[in-house]
Amino acid sequence: MERRTFLKLAAGTTLLAGTGMAGINAASAASKEIVYLTPGLDLPFWRYLSKGIEETVKAKGYNFQALDSHNSAETQLRNAQDSIARGVAGIVISPTDSSTAPSVLALAQKANIPVVIGDIGTNSGDYASFIISDNYKGAHDVGVALATALKAKGWESGSVGIVAISQARKNGQARTKGFLDGLKEGGFTGKEAGMQQMQSYTADETFKFTQDLLTANPDMRGLFIQTDQPAIGALRAIKAARRNGEVLVAAFDGIPEFVDLLKSGDLVVSGMQQPFLMGATSGEALLKVLDGGTPEKEITVPIVAITSTNIEQELPTIRKTVFANEV
Repeated sequence: MERRTFLKLAAGTTLLAGTGMAGINAASAASKEIVYLTPGLDLPFWRYLSKGIEETVKAKGYNFQALDSHNSAETQLRNAQDSIARGVAGIVISPTDSSTAPSVLALAQKANIPVVIGDIGTNSGDYASFIISDNYKGAHDVGVALATALKAKGWESGSVGIVAISQARKNGQARTKGFLDGLKEGGFTGKEAGMQQMQSYTADETFKFTQDLLTANPDMRGLFIQTDQPAIGALRAIKAARRNGEVLVAAFDGIPEFVDLLKSGDLVVSGMQQPFLMGATSGEALLKVLDGGTPEKEITVPIVAITSTNIEQELPTIRKTVFANEV
């Protein structure tokens, strides 16, 4: 599979691509609308990715609409059907999970509407390009950083819990394996405190999961939250249990609140994907198809492990590529 790896972009870099049409049906050729099928706009990561797509395609004269699936495969399929029925020019999809994505891809292929996948991935099906972060490497770096912090406190023989995104998603599987491998390679010698899988992807849900893990594992010294906003719920639960300073928290992705939390040490590390850059890259890939070109089948956007020691240095870049200029 052909791959291209993007380097991080400096803040303010403008991402543009050519536009046009080739090889799609007449209804799509007449359309100037691109839609983004997203798992849930309540999660900042998907909002930032959406902004990247929107900025890129609007710069080339396309209309844009993001359709929220509310983490429901059924809703995502219905959104896809509606979009295809009105003959959109192209679709970017972040599947609700990898196992249900093929249904959407099959419908789009039948209608001859090009699809780019922005994150998560699919178990099968045809698509023009897949924009993906190196979830294994990003989570591996998080695991190493957490193990290092645990060792510095003499807690490497304690236990570490995980609040995971869906393990039906390929990126979820990669994050879990990468993190556990990184923990081991970083010198952690303790045990796993168990794993809870998110369903609603909210801070309140993770608050409860963290309470359960703390109760079941009095020796728990580390916790990995596999996406952004839910990490706030974990920190709240640790504070409510009066375990402040006794459990080190590692996160994934990034929201503006993380900047101060990393500076204060409340978060040890966050493996930040660059969702705005991923969205812009997804938009570029789709525009290339519409212009008659062939984008790389898989394009990898790196993940940046942000800690208290490098946050100031990395902040100018991640303001744009991670936070979409919201911080």
